[in-house]
Amino acid sequence: MRTGFDNEKYVKLQSEHIRERISSAGNKLYLEFGGKLFDDFHASRVLPGFKPDSKIKMLMQMKDQAEILIVINASDIEKNKVRGDLGITYDSDVLRLIDAFHNIGLYVGSVVIAQFAGQSAAETFQKRLESQGIKVYLHYPIPGYPTNIPLIVSDEGYGKNQYIETTKPLVVVTAPGPGSGKMAVCLSQLYHEYKRGIKAGYSKFETFPIWNLPLKHPVNLAYEAATADLNDVNMIDPFHLEAYGVTTVNYNRDVEIFPVLNAILTRILGESPYKSPTDMGVNMAGNCIFDDDAVQDAARQEIIRRYYTALYEKQEGRLDEEQIYRFELLMNQANTSIDDRRVVSAALTRSEETDQMPAAALELPDGRIITGKTTSLLGASSAVLLNALKALAGIDHDEHLISPTTLEPIQHLKVDHLGNRNPRLHTDETLIALSISAATNPHAEQAMAQLENLRGCEVHSSVILAQVDVNTFKKLGVNLTFEPKYQTNNLYHK
Repeated sequence: MRTGFDNEKYVKLQSEHIRERISSAGNKLYLEFGGKLFDDFHASRVLPGFKPDSKIKMLMQMKDQAEILIVINASDIEKNKVRGDLGITYDSDVLRLIDAFHNIGLYVGSVVIAQFAGQSAAETFQKRLESQGIKVYLHYPIPGYPTNIPLIVSDEGYGKNQYIETTKPLVVVTAPGPGSGKMAVCLSQLYHEYKRGIKAGYSKFETFPIWNLPLKHPVNLAYEAATADLNDVNMIDPFHLEAYGVTTVNYNRDVEIFPVLNAILTRILGESPYKSPTDMGVNMAGNCIFDDDAVQDAARQEIIRRYYTALYEKQEGRLDEEQIYRFELLMNQANTSIDDRRVVSAALTRSEETDQMPAAALELPDGRIITGKTTSLLGASSAVLLNALKALAGIDHDEHLISPTTLEPIQHLKVDHLGNRNPRLHTDETLIALSISAATNPHAEQAMAQLENLRGCEVHSSVILAQVDVNTFKKLGVNLTFEPKYQTNNLYHK
């Protein structure tokens, strides 16, 4: 697959610029991290060559200087808010993040429960963390936030929040998802630090939108598609243009809040260090693109994938027609359509050839399109997966990787003992059967060795897939889309 992004250069430049910010802030910087720290798969999809763990690698270069502060909104705990890409609640993700940071040797200083107003679920979570030796601090709602600046920057505003004890020059402020209150926590800390006579600074680590790419560049449009649920819109940063005469791209929430943020910083520090929201960011991603065509192609594919996700959510009643129009507008602005996703037409054609039975198509790294149909033994997703592994291993298409005599007892178990109506094997069951066959079948062993080469491949299904198949493709790193229709007319689907 074509790459267009220099990951090593990115890690180097980001590290250098963060060190500069620490130094200019007086050796104490609160760095708000936007996006995902460990697994930024969106960035890896739209910037081919970007590693999902790039941010962590960058932090590992500064591990002696850095500590982690995780923020979670009390309301998100109370509502059991779920992180869509992982399917776990925000409070569970906090625990996952703490473990992940500890496992690589990064110090987690504390957890902040923001917007705390006595929510019982938040109190329970606080006790759970403290029982594990994790420091927990509470930050409270401030009436009139964020516009009542005299109250916010006072002992009755930020001053009511618990002061977070930190020990490192770089405090990385992260969260399970957007809207957690990272910026408010950073600013509250600045207020407390300056009351104690400690000089400190604030910056943002943002990857998207990329400030030095054009406003309608597909990468920036893909960011709009990814944050459509937040109603984010990319726009020219008017403050940067006025201050420097240079056109840069930011997003509406940062531009809209900047006058307020600037006033808060001025009230705390005496003078704001920034003239624009672009100034606040540390983002060198645009300087690390070496093949813009490859990056644009990848971003267009991401927009199409997001469009298919939106169609599914509309089918489920979670989106309305107006939001679908927004995705269609983004595709038009990016000069792309579903016709540019080759696996779509291949899957639909295969379905037509088999009397509208479910079918799937997968594009290999070398551009070959592999299809799979529904059979008495395998679902279409399982079939396309096995066919792709055969193609990658150079095994004849008609070769049986798994003997039918192996599959039939599994079907018997599913239907007669586990209560399943569908006897066909899902992708996870197929891979388990393949791994068992690999012990005695050299071709099955060769096919298993090709699993890692599926990462980054594109696949499309002619019907909505069962969640187990969705999860399997996700674990394999395959980029999945499907038509917004079920195989049956049943009202209940698993």
